[in-house]
Amino acid sequence: MFNNIFFDLDGTLTNSAEGILNSVEYALKKLGISDYRRSELYAFIGPPLMDSFGDIFGLSEEKCKEGVGYYREYFPKKGIYENRLYDGITDLLKKLKASGKTLVLATSKPQEFSEEILRYFGITGYFDFIAAAEMNGARNKKEDIIRYALEISGAKREETIMVGDRSYDILGAKSSEISSIGVLYGFGTEDELKKAGADYIAKTPDDILKIIQAE
Repeated sequence: MFNNIFFDLDGTLTNSAEGILNSVEYALKKLGISDYRRSELYAFIGPPLMDSFGDIFGLSEEKCKEGVGYYREYFPKKGIYENRLYDGITDLLKKLKASGKTLVLATSKPQEFSEEILRYFGITGYFDFIAAAEMNGARNKKEDIIRYALEISGAKREETIMVGDRSYDILGAKSSEISSIGVLYGFGTEDELKKAGADYIAKTPDDILKIIQAE
């Protein structure tokens, strides 16, 4: 039985694409980078920002840090609110909580931003713990986030499942030997999630509930 449900944030609870892409474009403009297509920036949703600036634009570590700094000039003021909850998420959280599940946010987004997003959408009360990244980058890889979530929640691995939309969520779960649900309504593809080894696939938030109840 899955008693502990770990949730990713971007692409799983909220559709944060507009705010993230606008924040990245702001940073790129500051860096003097204009040779890209907006569609390419979707790759920023999920991984740590430092990795994305380096992997996508081949920037040096120093330039990546500069890019993250510019991103954080825009995001807390505007980007964080250019966001919406996916349909059915509040109902899902409500039903899981009512059934006695422990809910944990496990996200690579910094703690400060994560807490504000939950507060903004009025869903803070559904979560027992928040395991998020640190602004200084000391904890931002998904596997580190999940290990931290297990530590602070005291969850047993065999009773825990990670819900996320990207391969990073699934691979992070596997590295900690917990089960995983890959969701198709976010930013990842079914092929990506299956290749990463997702134990279950959910097309909708209601499917997540059905999978957890079935187990």
